[in-house]
Amino acid sequence: MIRYGILGFGLHAVRRLMPGFEQAKQCTVAGLWRRDPEKAQQAVRDYGRFPIRAYDSPQALCSAPDVDAIFVASPDALHLPHVLMAVQNRKPVLCEKPMAMNSAECEQMVDAAERAGVLLGIAHNFRFNRSVNRLRDIMAAGKIGKPVLARSEFHYDTRGSARTWISDASLACGGPIGDVAVHCIDTLRYILQDDIVSVYARALYDQQSGTVEYAATLLLEFQKGTISTVAVSTRADYRSPLWITGDAGLLGAEDALTVEHPIQLICKPINAHSVSEEVSNDTAYAEQVDEFALSIEQGIPFRVPGIEGLKNQRVLDAAYRSIRTRNRELVRSPK
Repeated sequence: MIRYGILGFGLHAVRRLMPGFEQAKQCTVAGLWRRDPEKAQQAVRDYGRFPIRAYDSPQALCSAPDVDAIFVASPDALHLPHVLMAVQNRKPVLCEKPMAMNSAECEQMVDAAERAGVLLGIAHNFRFNRSVNRLRDIMAAGKIGKPVLARSEFHYDTRGSARTWISDASLACGGPIGDVAVHCIDTLRYILQDDIVSVYARALYDQQSGTVEYAATLLLEFQKGTISTVAVSTRADYRSPLWITGDAGLLGAEDALTVEHPIQLICKPINAHSVSEEVSNDTAYAEQVDEFALSIEQGIPFRVPGIEGLKNQRVLDAAYRSIRTRNRELVRSPK
C-alpha cells in the first residue's frame, strides 16, 4: 500500500483527488501540505478516515518517513521546486498538469529524476478515462480509417472560482491554454498515437483575465498528417466535445472527457449505421493513483512518464510563441 503525500492541497485535491483516493485499492493519503496552515488542519479533520497528517513545510512532507510518494498539486510555478524537492528526497513524484511553466523547467525535472533513479509521472488523468481508451482502441482498430481531421474543445467558467491563482501570470503557466488545452493536446496525442509538429494559435484577453488569455484556438499539425483544432475558454459552461473525422467515418462524443456523468460514444462509418456506446469515467482518478502505486511497487510502466509531460509542454510553448509572433510555430523535439 503506497502512502501519498499531497503537496498543494487546494480545490483540485478536494474535488478530484480525494474522491479518487477513496476509491483507490493500491494506495492511500498519509500527508498533506497547504500554504494556509489553518486550512491544512481543517483538511485533516475533514478526511479523518485517512491516516493523514498536515506538514508545516514542503520539505517536511517530502522527507517524511511515513510518506512513500509525492503528488504535486500546487500552482504551476511551484511544480519545478516541488518536484525537485521530492526527487532530492528520493520520493517518486506524480506531478499535476501542466507539468511546469515552460519546457526548460520540464527538462530539469526529467533530468533530475533520471539522475536520481526516481519515478516521475504526470497526472494527465484523461488517459485513464474509459471514454478516451475506447476511442483509442476504436481508432487503432481502423473503424473510421485514417484520421484526417480532429476537434477537441474544453470550456469552463473561472469567474468566481476558488482557484484565484489561475489568472495570476506569476503562478499559472497561462489561461485555458496551459490549464486545459494541455488536456486536449495530450488526449489527442494519446488517441491518435501521434505527435504534434506545429502549432498556429490565437488568443483573447480582457480586463478580468489580465496578462493570461481567457479563450484561444489552436491549429495543430500531426506528424502523420492529421490536422486538429483545439478551442478553449473560461467564459462558458463546462463542455468537452471531441470528434475525429477519418477517411472512412466519424468517431467521438459531445462530452468525451467529462468525469461527471456517463458518455455516449458514437462511431459512424461511411454508408453505415451509427453505433453508440455508453461509458463512464467515474474511476479515472482512482486508476491514475493506483497505476502509479503499482509502478512504484512492481515496476509496471506508468502510462504518462515525465517525457510525455515534456512533449505536451513543448506544444504549449509553441502555442504561446505563435500568439506572440502571429506565425505558425514548429514544436521543438525533446533532446
